[in-house]
Amino acid sequence: MKWISTISKKRLKLILYGFILFGIAVVLRLFYVQVIQHDKLTELAKENWDREIPFASERGEITDRKGNVIVTNKLAPTLYFMPAQNDNVELAAKQIAQVLKLDEKKLFEKMNSRSYLVKLAPEAKNISYEQAVQIQGLKIDGLYSGVDYVRHYPYGNLLSRFIGFTGYDTQGLAGIEYQYDKVLTSKSAAIRLFTDAKGNSLPHVDDEWREGDQGATVELTIDLDVQQVVERELTQAMEKYDADQALAIAMNVNTGEILALSSYPTYDPSNFEDVDSSIYNRNLPVWMTYEPGSTFKIITLSAALEEGVVDLEKDTFHDKGYTMVEGARLRCWKREGHGSETFLQVVENSCNPGFIELGQRVGPTKLLQYIKNFGFGETTGSNIAGEASGILFSEKAFGPVEHATTSFGQGIAVTPIQQVQAVAAAVNGGKLFTPYVVSKVYDPESGKIILENKPELKRTVISEDTSKQVREALESVVANGSGRAAFRDGFRIGGKTGTAQKVENGRYKDGDYIVSFIGFAPANNPEVVVYVAVDNPKGSLVFGSTIAAPIVGQIIEDIAPIIGLDVNREGQLEKQYRWGDPLTERVPNLVGYEKDEIMKLQYPFKIELHGEGNIVTAQLPEPENILEQDGTIHLYLGDN
Repeated sequence: MKWISTISKKRLKLILYGFILFGIAVVLRLFYVQVIQHDKLTELAKENWDREIPFASERGEITDRKGNVIVTNKLAPTLYFMPAQNDNVELAAKQIAQVLKLDEKKLFEKMNSRSYLVKLAPEAKNISYEQAVQIQGLKIDGLYSGVDYVRHYPYGNLLSRFIGFTGYDTQGLAGIEYQYDKVLTSKSAAIRLFTDAKGNSLPHVDDEWREGDQGATVELTIDLDVQQVVERELTQAMEKYDADQALAIAMNVNTGEILALSSYPTYDPSNFEDVDSSIYNRNLPVWMTYEPGSTFKIITLSAALEEGVVDLEKDTFHDKGYTMVEGARLRCWKREGHGSETFLQVVENSCNPGFIELGQRVGPTKLLQYIKNFGFGETTGSNIAGEASGILFSEKAFGPVEHATTSFGQGIAVTPIQQVQAVAAAVNGGKLFTPYVVSKVYDPESGKIILENKPELKRTVISEDTSKQVREALESVVANGSGRAAFRDGFRIGGKTGTAQKVENGRYKDGDYIVSFIGFAPANNPEVVVYVAVDNPKGSLVFGSTIAAPIVGQIIEDIAPIIGLDVNREGQLEKQYRWGDPLTERVPNLVGYEKDEIMKLQYPFKIELHGEGNIVTAQLPEPENILEQDGTIHLYLGDN
């Protein structure tokens, strides 16, 4: 017995030790599970219990260069319903349907679902804030309002064909909204409701809030004030000339920053379904390709001056109305020709045969190379969605006739933004900058920069001296030549007209033109270039000189104070009088004159006196402004 007892004791000890080790293991496991893994396991359990009510964070805003909001968000809640938490779904559907004016039967079918959580969409998605308040006042069990947003456009149609729009779930579908969708998109927040398998709330678990992230802000180079001026002028042109479409670009010539970008007809981004897709899918300043016409002559002029093959004031040319090239008769727009003229007059008159001569002096190989150096034949790198590259002749196909027609802007296809990029280089000292329209992308909460664009110099295409000569010649075009309608006293505008016959199926269409004008200011030290093209305007005189030039002149005059251009007449070329022009004179300075002296002056203006007193203290228009001879000067009287 003693031996058996000893064996038993050893076994009992082993068993005891085993139980102790097992107990320790259980305690350690419980400690690991309930303390160390508590948060992880709780979160896993909550994922089985929770039902999330989304609270959308705001999609990123789009602003102009000064921080003015162009696109933002408007609160538009969406309803969610938990059938298990409501004992009378039919009544709930009836109440909601009455407020939202929905089909009660269809709404009941959706709400009477076996799902834990029903999103009442599209019927009750993006309802108004007022409707949401009214519905919540009904205190319907199981009904929740999720915070949601729709895009809001404070300026309506402004910039719409560039900005684009968002779809059903605020995903970008066109324009900047699509192109920058990844950074604009936010991460939604949510209320986490914890329920059992039947959808009943768990009494021992509190509801939670899951944080979201707001979308980034996209800041454009666009100046909202400049954009509004441009769109006003295009709207008036569309109405006045019953045009098919129109476009405009304004750009800083020294940086490549695009200040305005416009296409017409336009549309409401909130109701994009109401217009043809060709409108919102085509951003005309970068998408449209066409023969540039005479605006392209600036490139031929630049090449000829850079190569030193012409002296604009000394060399002469005789225009008989046409030039023969390899048996092809290439006509001037003026059928009878301009006769004998200097090459400066060739530029002023936009004489086709004269520019053919300039192109021939440069030579086909060099001219084609200059055209490519100025950025034609490839996209500008603006990164604007839908940009086309245009069409140039290949070197093999660039025969004498093609060489001649290219010299005056015919037979090739370019985009408006290519022309703006090239002309900016021609007048800014020869520096070809990449156009760009997005200044930066940043986190609106932290201010952290996500993406930033800076001026990018591609290359130098002509010398500063050549550029100076180009500027002087183009200022002369506005003062004395085909661009006279763009002349604005004190702003020294230079520019070039363009009238291009449209091509369809390889043939020119009779009476169907794209008229354009590209202008810059001031001519002595350019800051801005503005391009306007009007497609198929209706009227008796369909030329770039009569339709597009005055639009550009008005835009430059109106945006001058916005971009910091002051009136400066120093060195300005005076506008030449032509038969039919109104007679004008500069306004004299009458401030300080006595009332009796004014009546004795012999000026061809009407004088209107305002106020009491004997001394002229102010006047409108101000001195040195140009006024038609039958115009009125308003004089304001005072005692001092």
